[in-house]
Formats: sequence, structure tokens, C-alpha cells
Amino acid sequence: MITSVIRGRWGPCASTAPTGSNATTWEPCGVGVLPPAPLHPRPSASSSVHVALPQRPLSIDHPSLVPKHNPPMRFDPPNPFNIADSFLDDRVREGTGHRVALRTGDGDVTYAALQGRANRIANALTAMGVRPEERVLIALPDVPDFAAALFGTLKLGAVGVMVNCFLDERRLRDICDYARAAAVVLHADQGDVFARAAASARRSPRLLVLGTDEGDQRVDNSSSHFDNFASHPDDPAIWLFSGGTTGAPKGVVQPHASFANSTECYARHVLGYSADDITISVPKLYFGYATGSNLFFPLSAGGSAVLFPERCTADELFAQIARHRPTILINVPTMVNRMVSHPEAARQDLSCLRVATSAGEALPPSLHRRWNDTFGVELLDGLGTAEMWHVFISNRPGAVRPGTLGTAVPGFEVRLCDDDGREVPHGEVGRMRVRGGSRAHGYWRHPRETRRAFAHDWYVSGDMMTRDADGWFTYQGRADDLLKVSGKWFSPREAEECLLAHPGVREAAVVGVENEDGLVVPVGFVVPAAESDAGGGAAAGITEAELRAHARARLESYKVPHAIHLLADLPRTHLGKVDRGALKRSGAP
Repeated sequence: MITSVIRGRWGPCASTAPTGSNATTWEPCGVGVLPPAPLHPRPSASSSVHVALPQRPLSIDHPSLVPKHNPPMRFDPPNPFNIADSFLDDRVREGTGHRVALRTGDGDVTYAALQGRANRIANALTAMGVRPEERVLIALPDVPDFAAALFGTLKLGAVGVMVNCFLDERRLRDICDYARAAAVVLHADQGDVFARAAASARRSPRLLVLGTDEGDQRVDNSSSHFDNFASHPDDPAIWLFSGGTTGAPKGVVQPHASFANSTECYARHVLGYSADDITISVPKLYFGYATGSNLFFPLSAGGSAVLFPERCTADELFAQIARHRPTILINVPTMVNRMVSHPEAARQDLSCLRVATSAGEALPPSLHRRWNDTFGVELLDGLGTAEMWHVFISNRPGAVRPGTLGTAVPGFEVRLCDDDGREVPHGEVGRMRVRGGSRAHGYWRHPRETRRAFAHDWYVSGDMMTRDADGWFTYQGRADDLLKVSGKWFSPREAEECLLAHPGVREAAVVGVENEDGLVVPVGFVVPAAESDAGGGAAAGITEAELRAHARARLESYKVPHAIHLLADLPRTHLGKVDRGALKRSGAP
């Protein structure tokens, strides 16, 4: 666990404890923080205050394309509008600064404490010369300083670029050059790597290194008051990076208004975030899915988020749930699989959860049913993209169909079209187009890709889906993942779900690979259910021949993988998605 990140700021100050007392007072920079507790009960109903975004008129648009139970809406934030002001400072102005915003193993951080820390970082960055609209890399683990650094960056009108703090030197240098970063906020544990990356970058960014005497003094000596920059709703606020499952990730420039819209339309009107909610996330905060669901959404409602810097394993997640008793779990299919496959799964008490969500990858219906049978917690599969900030298709509490993504979230219009832009009939596969109030400005320094993907007010995705007559969407894969074998198109997801149905398979992926004759054939990659290395198929109880026989008995012949490779793990992108490009490069049949 990374404790040095919060040393002296988000930790105990022994000097504030009464003389002769064994008590430890939590007092970071003079702002109150609650002490850690082995169990955090929900706030009482009498103390809860539900405060979302200010109420605004909802405009009706294209009602025929949205199911009748899903009225369209759009939230137009006021001008000026700054995320940090709305999601953080508003809670303090409302008199709820004493409530818990962030829950960690080292103590609970109140809204007032988080605001004070964010203001100090905003002042420190300003003193370092960072100006509005410049990019600031946030390269921190999931600790309170991540939230403080992001909000501090937004407060001064700069643009937050969230990155994995464990990237290697080359990738960090490339991101610094690509973003033309003015500054990087990081921790001393990664200081040497970032220093080398910054020194070799074409434009060397300034470094605010927390956990060092210089960095800590720079922040602690800064004022805890800051006048927020009067951002326009359309001003750039945060960069997200596209998934990069088949190509290099691109910086997606999202304005302040996008976060207001997703918070109102998805967080409030689909999931119903409230001040009573405690959230916990499998993805880390640099992943936009978690930034929204485990930071912005709970804070917008006066709730709280659980943060932990440790790598998220099933054991770690179960332990965090047992300690903090969250009400909303932000999950991904890979962890869903690991949780239900855990030998102690049946003994886990997840009764605190009122709902769980899944996104990032397709959730096989067989895995969804295993989750339901094991834990009995409603699991909502959905789809979001960096280009639309967050989830815009989702199942709903009380209305879940395993194997589907659900229906369009209020405020979003989704169409499925052919290559000429014409809508396809119900039941036919089409390329997704979506529009709504959270669409990005485009890709940073990628004008050609921006023109292709952002047509008029639509985002034209590479995701392929079907939609039934009731408006329920079923994912079929990325356009560049679909395979044409023997003159016939099919989605590799069908073959993947077939392999996953084998009891000896934990994870599976299928991609198209050219054979020696130049023809594309499906090739499978399987992680056995038992822990083993790439050559441990026999030890895991399965072989390639057995898996191909399993597939032949259930699939049409052209969908059966020509080869199946047994791996210890599937390669993944920086966002944790299966790296299909890497599989294609390694998957000679």
C-alpha cells in the first residue's frame, strides 16, 4: 500500500493529539479529516442531503427513437461552469463540508478537507507558471491526492490529462510530447522515471512531486483559498484516451459540459446516485469509467467514494467491500469472472451493494448468470466511450436482460447505420452513431480521425450492434474485429462465448489472422480456469484439441477457431481491455 503519498497531509498529526493521550487526531493542513474505522456504516437518512446539479429544463428531442419508458432529456449547464466548483465546492457551500467525500484505509477525507487540498495544489501549480487551458498530467495512484490534483487543475482552468502512474519512461515521454504538457503532478515513488521522461521530452514539463520535501512544502505553503477560473461549459476540461484495442490511443478532448450532462442523465436518472451512496471501483481513476462513477458522480450527489492504491485482485476487492460496505460497485467483465470463480465466492457478503455496473468489454450472458447465481446483486451492463465521456447505453435497475447492453440513456440518441449512413432494420447489424450532451470536441492533433468520427453533432463509432423493436441493444464487436471467413461475416464474440461455456476456460478471445495462403481465419486464445503458464493446458485439464472439439459441436464450421493458444493471461491495453492487436500479431494459425 502506498502510504507515503498521504504522509503528513492525509495522515495522522501526532502533534495535535492531547498531551498524555493515545488518541490520534487527523488534521491535514488544518482541515478536519475523520479517523479510520474498521467498518463505515451508511449515513442516516436524517443526515443525508441529495444535491445533484441545479435543476434545468429538459428539452424533448426525437422521442420516437427512445423507448417510451426512457424520456429524452438534456442538461445545459450555466455559464460559467467549472466541474470543480459544481462537484466539490458546491458541497461545502451547501453546509455539507463535514461529510465524508473519500474513504481510504488511512482515514476518511471530508469535502472541506478535499477542497482545501485542491485549492493548495491549484495555487502551487499557478505559482509554477501553469496557465488556463494548458495541459497538466495527473500521474498518481488511487489516493486522495489524485482527486485533489485533478480538481486543483480544473480550478485554475487548466486541462487534466490522467495517465497510468506506472507507465514506462518511453511512453511517458511520448505522452508529454503529444500533450505538450505544462506540468506533471506525481508521487516520489515514480519521480526518477518521470524526471528522465521529462528531461528527454521536446518540451520539458514542470514537475510537482508529492512525497518529497520540495513538493510537499510547495503545496503546504500555498493558500487553502482559491478563486476558481470562470470556465465556459465548452472549455476543454479533461483528456481521456481512446481504448486503443486495435491501434494507438488518441487523446479525446472533453469539455466541462460533458461531465454535467452524463452526471444528470446517467448518474442521477439511471443509477440514482444519492448522498447515502458509497462507491467502489475496480478500474483505477485514470480510466474515465472510474473517474465518473467513483469520483464525479458520488461527489455530485454528496456521497462518498472508496479509494485504494493496491492492485485490484478479487481478494483485495472482497476485503475492501468487507471494510467499507459500499452500495455501488463499478466493475468490469474480467473482475466479474474472477469474483465468481474465487474459491471463497459463496462466503462473501455483498448484501451492502444495491447495484453493480459492468462496462469496458462485452459481458457474456453466461458470466452474467453466474454472477446472479453467486451473489444475487443486480448487475447492469452498459456501453460508454471516451468520445462520449461515459455510459450512454445501459440496462436499468429492475430492467435487466443478460446478453444485452440495455437501452439508450435519457438524453442520448443512438442509431445503427450501414456504411452509407442509412439506418438498418431492427435485428440487423449496424455501425453505431450516437449524439448527446457529452460529445467530445475531437481527438488532439488528429484532424483526419476527428473529421471521420465526429460528423455534424454525431459521434460515429466503430462499434457494431443490433437493436430489437423495443430498443434493446446487443453488442457484436468492433467493426475492425468482425471476421469475414469463407465469404461470410461473423462476430468473434460468438466464438468467444462458446469457448467460455467450457468449464475449463476462465477467459477467451478470438481474432482474425491471415494464414499462409493470405486468407483470414479465426484464431482463439484461452486462459485456463486453473492458474497455469502458457504450456499448462494439460495441467488445467484442457487441451487445444478438446477446445476445438467443443467448438465444432456448437458452432458452424467457418466460426470454429483454426488454432487455440493456451495463455497464462490475455494481453491488455493501458485501460485493461483485451489487446486484440497484440493477439493478431502473435496468433499465427
